[in-house]
Amino acid sequence: MRIPIVLAAAAIMLPGAALAQKAPVQLDRNVLHVQVILDMLGFGPGVLDGKGGQSLVAALKGFQEARGLPKTGKPDAPTLRALYQYRQKRPTVQVKLDQAMMAGPYFNPLPKDYALQAKLPALAYRRPMEKLAEMFHTTPATIVALNPGVTQITVGSKIVVPNTLPASRDYPASLRPDWKATLTMLNVDANQPKADHIVVDKSDGVLRVLDAQDKLIAQFSATMGSEHDPLPLGTWKIYGADYNPKFRYNPALFWDAKKGDDKQLLPAGPNGPVGVVWMDLSKEHYGIHGTPNPETIGRAESHGCIRLTNWDAARLSMMIKPGIKAVFQA
Repeated sequence: MRIPIVLAAAAIMLPGAALAQKAPVQLDRNVLHVQVILDMLGFGPGVLDGKGGQSLVAALKGFQEARGLPKTGKPDAPTLRALYQYRQKRPTVQVKLDQAMMAGPYFNPLPKDYALQAKLPALAYRRPMEKLAEMFHTTPATIVALNPGVTQITVGSKIVVPNTLPASRDYPASLRPDWKATLTMLNVDANQPKADHIVVDKSDGVLRVLDAQDKLIAQFSATMGSEHDPLPLGTWKIYGADYNPKFRYNPALFWDAKKGDDKQLLPAGPNGPVGVVWMDLSKEHYGIHGTPNPETIGRAESHGCIRLTNWDAARLSMMIKPGIKAVFQA
């Protein structure tokens, strides 16, 4: 099977024509503004798309709890008053696309077969639009909706995107250069609160980050477990983080593995099974990690692990230290 490789994109077409044949994307800029502020504050609402939904409800409840407000899950008057002080964080920003933003490699189509994936140099993005969407914590359709009439972009183009630009990129000097590059690409702020412990709450579908006084300091929507691989309830430890990890596929550990599958070592990349980071748990074969499908967080199932968007997983990895407690509860 031949895998198309694009080293860099000189110009790409926004899929406006294809989207126009479907129902138009509905985007509420007021909702987007709330999402952008919550995302900045560490209460991840999932993809920033200007829509409501369970991830936004969960993020609002987390913010409300942290601020001592009634947990309604709605942008009600008390909540909007609490968010008002952050209004300078505008919902969108215009960016000029540079070479780094547009650089590949890209692999499209990305093979589904693990044996074929193992032959690739990286499980990279399929196309520049996918990379740009992840960079700005959104979806390609949202970028299209924010740029009506734009059909082609290239290096030097100016487009409107959700405002995920961080206040600081002054990452710790101890981090590997490739991981710093990933954090930069994902627009993860260098300044993050420090976790004392985390709680994964199956009933709410969230991962909660708490300080030593049990105060909620961050929260992320998560996918956790399934009927076949339930969330391992109990108290565990996070041993540490593996940045831009390779993935060892062992079919014996997957109930849905295809008959005849062999073990494979898959290359690193944002479209790998565990995304850009793996945080290893004291429960063997389990971890907290990213995902190649951020729009499915909270709406799909996992093989027992805790799955976050790549940007939320990267952010969490900066909040934790080896040995912290992780409580998984129903």
